[in-house]
Amino acid sequence: MISLKKYLDLDPSELKKHIDEADPVELFSSTLDSYRSTLAVIGACCVQVCPSLGRDLQLSLARISERLSKKITPPAVKEIEQRVEEQLQQWGGRSAEYFKNKTSEVKEILIVLARTAESAADRDQRHSGQFIEFTTRLESIADLEDLTQIRSSILQSANELKICVDKMAKDNRDSVAQLRSQVTVYQTKLEEVEQRTSRDAVTGLDTRRSIEAKIERRIAEKQTFCLVMFDLNGFKQVNDTHGHLAGDDLLKQFATEMRSASRATDIIGRWGGDEFVVILDCRFNEAQTHLERMQKWVFGDYEIQSSAGSTKVQMSASVGLTECLKGETLKDLIGRADAAMYQEKAKNKKKK
Repeated sequence: MISLKKYLDLDPSELKKHIDEADPVELFSSTLDSYRSTLAVIGACCVQVCPSLGRDLQLSLARISERLSKKITPPAVKEIEQRVEEQLQQWGGRSAEYFKNKTSEVKEILIVLARTAESAADRDQRHSGQFIEFTTRLESIADLEDLTQIRSSILQSANELKICVDKMAKDNRDSVAQLRSQVTVYQTKLEEVEQRTSRDAVTGLDTRRSIEAKIERRIAEKQTFCLVMFDLNGFKQVNDTHGHLAGDDLLKQFATEMRSASRATDIIGRWGGDEFVVILDCRFNEAQTHLERMQKWVFGDYEIQSSAGSTKVQMSASVGLTECLKGETLKDLIGRADAAMYQEKAKNKKKK
């Protein structure tokens, strides 16, 4: 059966020939498969753009995609089309509002800092006027001939000067305390936003962007470390057979087992789809030993929930392990780990 993409690439005469020869049922099935794949890609892209909102859209599109796996009628197709359009429009509106709010928070921080600086400038001007007044009074004292009057004026000016200095110190302490309090609040907000964007919405592990940043920091600091890449075997079949929600459930369980099998210093992340990465701060031989223990722990039977009920599936992964070399870039390191992983995947396929 010719794929939908090939249909689209044909010229009109060839397209008509294939349409005349094609089985309508096969053509319709191919179209639905393509549509389901498109919905999955849209959901994944929206999660990358805005994890906190994209996750809900991804789940909604996954449920719509599951409906396409069942018996379809023309009215059902029209209804699904409307639902997809509504979901995308709602997500677009919520995302625009979300980023608008985040922009407002940053603007609010800048306004607070500007107002604080303005307040400090005004306060300094007020105290500056008082110092000028003291200076003028001291200058006038020089013209006095009565020693007792001079002494009294000096004591009065000194006392007022001390009060002014104490007030300046108190104003400074209060302003600094207020500024620190405001900055702490907004720093907490920014850290919460950063924390959400650095965590994968499904598994709770580090995102690809977070993992890349931690690898680059280790490279810049010339640290010794290894990188492990996991590609789950048969995960697509789980999605196709039991649905995307069951697939997400499996990803969560696998992530939990990886955390349980890891040391406190290990960094675990979801690279994307059904791929995971682990950063190990050690040499290759030690990493290899630890990886073998991890595989024994995380590979095996998992129980997932689907519309058909509870099902057991056996899960393993193709693994690529490599140690970062001197002078190597992030791209070079990931390329070698990726190549090692796909080399093992090819070996696994030959064994079958």
